[in-house]
Parts: sequence; structure tokens; C-alpha cells
Amino acid sequence: MRIRATVAAVSGALALSALAVPVAQAGDHSTSISNKPTSGAEAFGITARGAAKAAAATAAATAEPVISKVVVNGGKDIVLGTTATKTVSVSVTASHATGVIDTYAVLWHGTDLSSVDTIDGAILPNEEVAKCTKVNATTSTCKMTFTIDPRYDLYKNSLAGTWRVAAGALAGNQSDVAFTDYYGKARVQRLSKLTVNAAPEPVKKGKTITVTGKLSRANWEDHKYHGYTGQAVKLQFRKKNSSTYSTVKTIKTNSTGNLKTTVKASVDGYWRYSFAGTSTTPAVTTAGDFVDVK
Repeated sequence: MRIRATVAAVSGALALSALAVPVAQAGDHSTSISNKPTSGAEAFGITARGAAKAAAATAAATAEPVISKVVVNGGKDIVLGTTATKTVSVSVTASHATGVIDTYAVLWHGTDLSSVDTIDGAILPNEEVAKCTKVNATTSTCKMTFTIDPRYDLYKNSLAGTWRVAAGALAGNQSDVAFTDYYGKARVQRLSKLTVNAAPEPVKKGKTITVTGKLSRANWEDHKYHGYTGQAVKLQFRKKNSSTYSTVKTIKTNSTGNLKTTVKASVDGYWRYSFAGTSTTPAVTTAGDFVDVK
């Protein structure tokens, strides 16, 4: 079995020895970014001798694998709360004349997503070797899993938003490799919560209904939920026998994330709040709160 190295063997991609922030690696949260692979050769455990052999093979007109597709979490955003871990998959599809027997991926965040020199967070895969499924003689799709723990891996709120995906592939000849720090992107978000309460219940027709609620989101620094301030939230209504909500008005959360507005009671129905989400926080909509109008 190929055992991926944990020390630098060949200089190049993801040279991060100057950094030391938490990063997941097969469940060991004491690992630092300095243990990330620094090249495709290292990622697949190819020794310096093997790397030289691969270079000679390349000089002999062999080609490196071609990565055609990388899918993170089934194409969905990765949403984390304050304590619960989440395991997501990353699949890499690649081709080579001799086939593809392994792939590698790293999820990383940086203050400048065009430069690995700015990395301040990273997640490594759980497995030593990806699980590959042949598409045909030259192409395989390989999958790895990543377990993310917000208490360790997401140590500051600024890690919410867009992350980069580094990806690599190892050819069937076990010499030719491809590796890029900037293959694709994924989005990691802070879990949001939203509440609603319409009162009084019941209410006389024509009287005022007060609809309150709160929008909050996970704080990865103190592992609690705090109000999300200054955010636009829609107040929506549907009649008792209808299946469709319509937007009545849009209001903003206050300095503590609270919502409060008033409407006139006209017919029986359900009131709810709906938040469209931001790049760092997912959309969320409450269940409807029924108000009986007499």
C-alpha cells in the first residue's frame, strides 16, 4: 500500500512550513499545516528517487494525468454549527493512458485565494488512499472523505466563505502525477437559525398582529450562537387553505439579531420569516406560525 508522506520530499505545491494552524488529518487535530504535502510526488508517497524516475519518464514524452472534474460535498455548501462534526466527500475524476489508481485532495482557506502563501486553514482527507471506480480503461473517479470539527478545524469566524480545492492524481504506471493547488472552490458556512412568533392568537379581524423572531448563526470562536445583525429578512404569509407563501414586507435584524414588525389581521393563515443567506451563512426559513382570525 502506498503510504502518503507527512514530511516534505519534493519542493513545490503547498509549501507551508512557516504556518502552524489547526488542520484535520485522519482525526488527529494536533496536526499543523506544515505537515501538508508539498507536491504531487509527496502526496502519493513517491520518493526522491521515484520522482526522478517520473521526471525521466516525462522527458520521454509521457503525459501527466488530466483532472477533469472535482466535486466537493456533492456540489452543496458545507455548513457547520458550533459542536457537531460533519463528514463530506470529495471526488476527483482523472484520466491517463495507463489509467488512474489514486487521487488526492486538500481543502484550504487563505486570505488570498490565488496564493497558497496566505493559507490560514486547511482540511486533509481521512484516508491514506482514495477509493477509485473505473469509468473506462483510462479514466477513474476516486473518492475521499473529510471530517470537519468546528471546535478544532474552524478556529475563527473569518474561515467562513470560499475555500480552495487542491487536487492530484496518480497514473496507473505509478510514476506520472498531476497536482494543482487551485483546481476548484468550495464554500464553508456558519450554520444559521431563525425563529418566528405571531401574536396574539387568536386575534380579531382588523386588529394588529405582532410578529417577532431572531436570526442567529454559529460563532466558531466561542462555540455559541449570536444574533446576525443588519440582515434583510422577509415576512411571508399564506392563507389557511393555500400552499403558497407571498412576501408581505422585508425588515432588518437589529443589533442583537432580533426581528419585530406588525401587520393587520385579515384572514386565518400562517406567518413565517425567510432569510436568503449570504456567502458565509446559509439561507433559512421558519415553519409557519398559524394565527386564527375571528
